[in-house]
Amino acid sequence: MLLKESYKDVETKYGNMRVFLFHPVIPGYPDAKFPGVIVYSEIYQVTGPVARFCKDIAGQGYIVAAPSVYHDFVGPEALAYDTKGTDDGNRFKIEKELGSYDADAAATIDLLQSLPTCTGKIGSTGMCLGGHLALRAGLDTRVKASVCFFGTDIHSARLGKGGDDTLQRAREIEAEVLMIFGTADTHVPPEGRDLIRKSMRDAGVKFSFLEIHDAQHAFVRDEESKDRYDPAVTKYCFEILKEIFHRRLVLDLGKEVPPGPIEHVC
Repeated sequence: MLLKESYKDVETKYGNMRVFLFHPVIPGYPDAKFPGVIVYSEIYQVTGPVARFCKDIAGQGYIVAAPSVYHDFVGPEALAYDTKGTDDGNRFKIEKELGSYDADAAATIDLLQSLPTCTGKIGSTGMCLGGHLALRAGLDTRVKASVCFFGTDIHSARLGKGGDDTLQRAREIEAEVLMIFGTADTHVPPEGRDLIRKSMRDAGVKFSFLEIHDAQHAFVRDEESKDRYDPAVTKYCFEILKEIFHRRLVLDLGKEVPPGPIEHVC
């Protein structure tokens, strides 16, 4: 599968936003159609590691759209993995209006669904900040699958100016969700992971919850990871991502019929 990289500048009521596109290409099939996937970045916007993550997903047959989440404050360029970039990213994360995050999601979905090569089925994923945004994107009923790495601030409701209501609105999520955490993630402590799990279960969300022993925060970032990158675990998680996206975005599942009681057998 070949890839074509481009970008689109789209208007939101919070300003212009650049969306980086990674489009699969099958030579000889110009009319081929693919599902769309939003990939949300960490606090540094679309860096090299995020772009490679996008390409890995696009190479499986998905049109990937990676929005510049901090268009309210800066241009589309990635922030540096240094002290200033980290401080700016963490500041922008909580100064950005919550409504702007939601407007970004809607505009990105609109863009994907407007492409003649998109089937219209949409998934979302992301890491760190992007893990939270991928889950929040699921509040839009057009999103059918969300794979959330780390999910920063979901448990503490500190996303955006004044905080967020993501967990409070979990009942609105119709997407199938996969939450991925490491047990050594200092950004989302055990009690935070327990709160997320319980809140989603109580809300009736269709979800899987994966906690990987000794994996640290940002273990999928293959550059400037501060010795936290784990390629073996990342590959394992990517295989699960592929299964969920294929089942929810590629297959035609027809109408959902709730299963009956499960027989207890040994």
